[in-house]
Amino acid sequence: MNEIKPPLDPHPLSEYVAWAGNRNREPLLGVLKEKLPKDPSNVLEIASGSGMHINYFAPHFEHLHFHPSDKDEEVFDNIKKLSIHHENDNIADPVHLDLTNPETWFNVGVQKSFSAIFCINIFQVAPISIADGMMECAANLLDDDGFLLIYGPFQMEGTFTTDSNKEFHETLSSAGVSEWGLKDVADLKKAAANHGLELKEQIDMPANNFSLIFGRK
Repeated sequence: MNEIKPPLDPHPLSEYVAWAGNRNREPLLGVLKEKLPKDPSNVLEIASGSGMHINYFAPHFEHLHFHPSDKDEEVFDNIKKLSIHHENDNIADPVHLDLTNPETWFNVGVQKSFSAIFCINIFQVAPISIADGMMECAANLLDDDGFLLIYGPFQMEGTFTTDSNKEFHETLSSAGVSEWGLKDVADLKKAAANHGLELKEQIDMPANNFSLIFGRK
């Protein structure tokens, strides 16, 4: 693994995103091994980006069918190339899903057709307003016992949990993009409550990140 940290660049095909993905994929795999269903079912990734995570996870769950999605259709070729390279036959073709456009939410499947949905490292480079769309989308697509996993660094009730997270927030904010910065878990919980979901579990992860597990009330 390359330990030299590239310059901050949130583009899904950037060296920075690849570096971050290589650091977090193994801890995330551990959480998924504990949480994903043991019986055949469908799993959706929101904002798949390059496809690095879904292609790393899929071989460990041959009984599950994974569905990548993204707002940016320019990344679809890369997702497909990785799936072919890794010979992952349990990954569907990527589908356009825009959390701000409900008309796209069912491109991936019908209502209650997924046992799990996951989204990795999106909120620090996206507006908190997408939380409402994400929760409503999940409420529509998850089956009754399904869960939504959101991974990344967050504030807790207006407080940074570590000095390094505060520094990361300041670095993001200094880029001059208004929606960049660590969001607050409290805002995710509010959005979830609006759509019949609640935070079921908060898992501490390496490098001061969290895995947030949401499910139906």
